[in-house]
Amino acid sequence: MTEIKAAVRQASMLRRKEEDVMSTGLPVFDTTVQETNEWLRAVETRLPPCSRVEAYGATRAVLQGLRDRLPLALVLGLSAQLPMLMRGFVLEGWRPEEAGGSRDLKTFLDDVEGRLPPGFPRETIAAAQAVLAVAAKRLDPGEVDKIIRHSPGALRTLWPVEAGGR
Repeated sequence: MTEIKAAVRQASMLRRKEEDVMSTGLPVFDTTVQETNEWLRAVETRLPPCSRVEAYGATRAVLQGLRDRLPLALVLGLSAQLPMLMRGFVLEGWRPEEAGGSRDLKTFLDDVEGRLPPGFPRETIAAAQAVLAVAAKRLDPGEVDKIIRHSPGALRTLWPVEAGGR
């Protein structure tokens, strides 16, 4: 009986150690890490054989590419709906005064490809479609509609039809 109690106690201690490692001790940080992981898992699921790291790279590349083609107010509206951690990597390096990048699909995809991790295992267009499909499900539908309406025409084709893409 004491062996069982010792094993249970040891398992409990190991579980607590795992929780300590996975917890920052600040609920706001724990929440943003959890919400960001949910986004990345959703992208990862849509892009097999991508890993979580590659899903992060795709999400970052696509959302930064989109950001560079939207007006300031829409970028801020989009970022306000993202988990805090994602907001940071989406806005990282942003220069609003240089907004309004090329509006054609090929240049957008070239831009995204240049931001993807080396050796990314899928086509750039698949990464863009996967990230935008996840965004369409996780963001407010009204915000998604505004983003699609203000996106360059060719970029609208990357959004899922049910979200208003073509």
